[in-house]
Amino acid sequence: MVEVVFWLTIGILVYTYLVYPLLTLLFSVFVDRPVRRRDIEPSVTIVIAAYNEEKHIREKLINTLSLEYPREKLEIMVASDGSTDRTDEIVKEFYHKGVVLHRVEGRVGKTETQNQAVGAASGEIIVFSDATTTYSKLAIRKIARNYADPSVGAVSGRYEYVNPTGSPIGLGTILFWRYENFIKSRQTRIRTITGCCGCIYSVRRSLYEPLPREIISDLVEPLKILEKGFRIAFEPEAVAYEVTEEEPEEEFSMRVRVITRGMNGLAYVKNLLNPFEHGFISFQLFSHKILRWAMPFFLMILFFSNLMILDTLSYRLVFCLQVAFYGSALFAWMMEKWGKRLHYLFLPLYFCTVNLASLQATVNLLKGRKLAVWETMRR
Repeated sequence: MVEVVFWLTIGILVYTYLVYPLLTLLFSVFVDRPVRRRDIEPSVTIVIAAYNEEKHIREKLINTLSLEYPREKLEIMVASDGSTDRTDEIVKEFYHKGVVLHRVEGRVGKTETQNQAVGAASGEIIVFSDATTTYSKLAIRKIARNYADPSVGAVSGRYEYVNPTGSPIGLGTILFWRYENFIKSRQTRIRTITGCCGCIYSVRRSLYEPLPREIISDLVEPLKILEKGFRIAFEPEAVAYEVTEEEPEEEFSMRVRVITRGMNGLAYVKNLLNPFEHGFISFQLFSHKILRWAMPFFLMILFFSNLMILDTLSYRLVFCLQVAFYGSALFAWMMEKWGKRLHYLFLPLYFCTVNLASLQATVNLLKGRKLAVWETMRR
């Protein structure tokens, strides 16, 4: 029985990280339903969510104003969630260039700040961005062309992470998002993706649905649009550049918040998990979200089931490999604390950081913690 559990857990691990991406690749070869893209120029509002971003907001607005899109059709709105630093003051310096400040009082969190900003926006298409993200020059044009297809209700751009200091956790982030972008590109060829990149995603304003403040918008808003019968497109040529986190603790805190809100969000649209009503969408959510979030538990089951069957050389070898993997992650973390970065151990460090974050997020979910607000962490 223990051996059955061991091999079943191995199968879940392999399926989640290897088989599912290969299945999306295979499906995309045989079931290609491309988005009918065409260059169009709908009116667009860029909503930049900000809380105490005085270090980054000026650079962000300069970048946004330089984007190649008709200025008369582009509204730039900074949605300030009760900022207490100079963020609002800096935004006001750009009034003469048409930048709009939409201040929300009460520290209500990113999702509610976006809800209120969309209510004040004028664009047919709403693009959501963060204050720490810069866009490629043609990003808005590349996003907009997808809306020539009337079946498209939302469009996600692509993350391109940069790691200027070469931190191991940053290397892990870059690898992770290359993997994610590959999966998204395959999913959109089949029919639709189920989640967007939070720093660069867009929706038709007519389809936007205000969400509870504790719900993560870049996952749940697209899912609500899927419920309405529209598809979500991935636009690889609309690029958002983001600097990776420097320390494992920063990545851990960010992942805990994102995953906690993601779990609450999936519970909010749990009807999409019904495979009889939402076959392919349910398959994607189960394979790409639920199994990943549950991975810490499968890893623990794998470890302890392996510990109970060390009677053959192959089982002892697998157990030694597990111990070495987790030990190397712990060693890399300890060396980080002592000011020494071990770049060659970035993969076990990042893998363990993300899975520990999933474990903490599960604890938060069980305790009813929502984590609606966010703190500025970038230096």
